[in-house]
Amino acid sequence: MNKTFRPALLAGACLAALAFAAPAFAGKTLDAVKQRGTVKCGVTNGVAGFSAPDTQGNWSGLDVDTCRAIAAAVLGDGKKVDFVPLNSQQRFSALQAGEIDILARNTTWTLTRDASLGFNFTTITYYDGQGFLVPKKLKVTSAKQLKNATICTQSGTTNEKNVSDYFRAQGIPVKTVVFESFEASFKAFFSGRCQAFTTDASALAGLRNKEASNPDDYIILPELISKEPLAPLVRRGDDEWFAIAKWVPNALIEAEEFGVTQANADELKAGSKDPAQQRLLGTGEDLGKLLGLDKDWSFRAIKAVGNYGEIFERNVGPKSVLKLPRGSNNLWSKGGLIYAPPVR
Repeated sequence: MNKTFRPALLAGACLAALAFAAPAFAGKTLDAVKQRGTVKCGVTNGVAGFSAPDTQGNWSGLDVDTCRAIAAAVLGDGKKVDFVPLNSQQRFSALQAGEIDILARNTTWTLTRDASLGFNFTTITYYDGQGFLVPKKLKVTSAKQLKNATICTQSGTTNEKNVSDYFRAQGIPVKTVVFESFEASFKAFFSGRCQAFTTDASALAGLRNKEASNPDDYIILPELISKEPLAPLVRRGDDEWFAIAKWVPNALIEAEEFGVTQANADELKAGSKDPAQQRLLGTGEDLGKLLGLDKDWSFRAIKAVGNYGEIFERNVGPKSVLKLPRGSNNLWSKGGLIYAPPVR
């Protein structure tokens, strides 16, 4: 090696090491959240299992728990969330305008949305696919039997484009009727305006159980015509907030993998010798400083909502109103697609 270049290389290596070790600095969104004292979370107007209010206005669902976990990590309290109901047309403009800090509204991660709207998708929290709900009296067992059928869906969604692409590729003529709001679209279907209704399969299960006068009168057809990876998203340009919104859900996934639950977190925090558990519980190396948070950020998130498996079971799993199997949403170690980068 030419000795002339050695000082420059050493200096570069030192700078790289310093950059690697440097903690994150609070970005404008984190500062605003701390000053306000709440996380503003954009959610649906009401989709069972993901984000829906009860008669007292208390929100619950998988997306709701994601926002509560972020609030717990950042503000120390999972209840410090302002839930902002948004329809499909409002959701992106609300995030762009800064009216919300994060959009957790069962939104599909696509190239167009990722590359052209000024957003960053964070962590996939549910792997879904678009399906069809039909009355049993129609005597249809496959989407390919829906020739000349009228299909209700919501405008401004991937569902509208997917159904058009699918039936065009199959050479099957159908008529799509679109509605501005999700509620209007499914109410039109249940009133008999359409012969089929299409949206994400998880939402179909919730609608059948909650909105149908007799759920047994309807079936979900077996075909899934699309990939619908659902993930929260944040505005571009604030890497610190992006990192927090990405790593809190990842920590909840890793908590399930390493056996940390809402119930045993305190006990493990006091006595676990497992380095992976210690990192999640704030007793190992301090990873919070890299996010602009303290050591207990992920411990608080787990205590607020539980690990990913607990969130799934409570909101959409076999014992919930949706009664959905884990399937693709099981951990990678159990044959599913749920996989978190290492929290270390």
